[in-house]
Amino acid sequence: MTTSNPPSSARPLRAQWLAFWRGFSPAMHDEVRTPAQQLVATVLFSVFMAVFFTLLWAVFNPARAAQASAWAWLSALGRNLVVSGCVGGAIHGLFALVLPRLGGHAAIRQRPSWQRSLIYAGLPMLGVALGWPLGMALSGNAPSGWFWSRSGTMSVLIALGLSACISLVVHVIYAAREREREQRRRATEAQLQLLQAQMEPHFLFNTLANVQALIEDEPARAQAMLGAFTTYLRASLQGLRQGAGTLGAELDLLRAYLAVLQQRMGPRLRVQVEVDEALLALPLPPLLLQPLVENAVHHGVEPKLEGGTVWVRAWREGERLELEVRDDGVGLGASRRGGHGLALQNLRARLAARWVDAAQLQLSPAEPGCRVRLSLPIDPPTPAHP
Repeated sequence: MTTSNPPSSARPLRAQWLAFWRGFSPAMHDEVRTPAQQLVATVLFSVFMAVFFTLLWAVFNPARAAQASAWAWLSALGRNLVVSGCVGGAIHGLFALVLPRLGGHAAIRQRPSWQRSLIYAGLPMLGVALGWPLGMALSGNAPSGWFWSRSGTMSVLIALGLSACISLVVHVIYAAREREREQRRRATEAQLQLLQAQMEPHFLFNTLANVQALIEDEPARAQAMLGAFTTYLRASLQGLRQGAGTLGAELDLLRAYLAVLQQRMGPRLRVQVEVDEALLALPLPPLLLQPLVENAVHHGVEPKLEGGTVWVRAWREGERLELEVRDDGVGLGASRRGGHGLALQNLRARLAARWVDAAQLQLSPAEPGCRVRLSLPIDPPTPAHP
């Protein structure tokens, strides 16, 4: 039996169509959905609510529903479509207007649970309060008279009940997602610590071998390297024991690490750190920058005969922390040393586990050298426990 494949010209169209409807999957985040998908979701929601309230009208008016003609049913559905469309449009507009000013869904997910619930429950209720009277007026019903009628009162109570139920469901869903992200983050951090524990002996043995080689000929340099290495170990162990850290602590670890490398490479390695002191207290997970600096030295500067410079910069843009590690080494793809992508792969996994898609990592050529930029949302400070 043979199967026929769709023409090649139809495949891109089919892929786009499947990707469009896949955007409505509950597993997809709202940031992934296109504006067209969000608009279609609003229209589908409005149609569903119109059908629901039309059936609700039949439940509360069984005698009239039984005697109603097809035109009466269509008229009731049309009026409900107008009202539901106004409500859905008001909710859609409120989210489109308010969410970008709050940093989007990703930033809202970083807020405390009660704030998330207030935003996701308050905006729909405000949309109902704005859209319902407008829809009633456009459908030819007086909002005040309809409100005090039996069907109007029951519809309002049911709408409020549905809003409360939807808010509760959204709260439970986001709380479950938050727990899942926290579990993934802890698992990724545990893998990172295991990887770090596996990599530390190589750095340890190389440094001790260099110290041993310098003891007889250059004892002062050997002592300086040993002191720098001791400082690095102290900062590294402290970072691994802590679940949270700061930008200042990360820079202290980097300086200690680079001091060891500078003792080993001498004038071939130059370092410039450009960070505003006001940013040092910002929360930052430990060991985010060190893999990038290690890559810059190992794959960029060290293979270059004359060495080079590593720049580490940090600045703030609104509610985001921008980090950059740049070198003027041999550049992307020029190093013959393996494992260049492992550190970036682990780092992307950590970013996804902690911030989902709210954090970005960009790797680009620097001409000469390489540049890696991290863009992270600024987390609220971790409260101190007594």
